[in-house]
Amino acid sequence: MSINKDQVEGRMKEAGGKVQETLGKTVGNTKQEIKGKVNKVAGAAQATYGDVKSDLQDADRQDQKNSH
Repeated sequence: MSINKDQVEGRMKEAGGKVQETLGKTVGNTKQEIKGKVNKVAGAAQATYGDVKSDLQDADRQDQKNSH
């Protein structure tokens, strides 16, 4: 399984969003908390996209390997 840029960036964005959300909640800043939730969801979506992309690339490599 290969790791791609979307997986790494997405997981980093997701983690940063979680920190931002928790910080906003802790200090009572609703705007910051919401921004954190948005970043967390966006990061998770990007990571999932990266996972699917990686799975497709791995499947393609396997198909090419099996066809030779």
